[in-house]
Amino acid sequence: MWKDFKAFIAQGNVLDLAVAVVIGAAFQQIVSSLVDHIIMPFVGVLLGGVDFSTLVFQFGDAK
Repeated sequence: MWKDFKAFIAQGNVLDLAVAVVIGAAFQQIVSSLVDHIIMPFVGVLLGGVDFSTLVFQFGDAK
């Protein structure tokens, strides 16, 4: 069973997926920071001082 698992991991698909997940998580944090700290304040200034920091979308009981 262990040899089969090693062969499955060695195929590359699992390693590629793991790398993609890590890169995607890091990229998500970069995009969130860019939007929260640069783009939205700029849009707020353009719209006359609108503050988006308290903006919350709520669907039913979920936030």
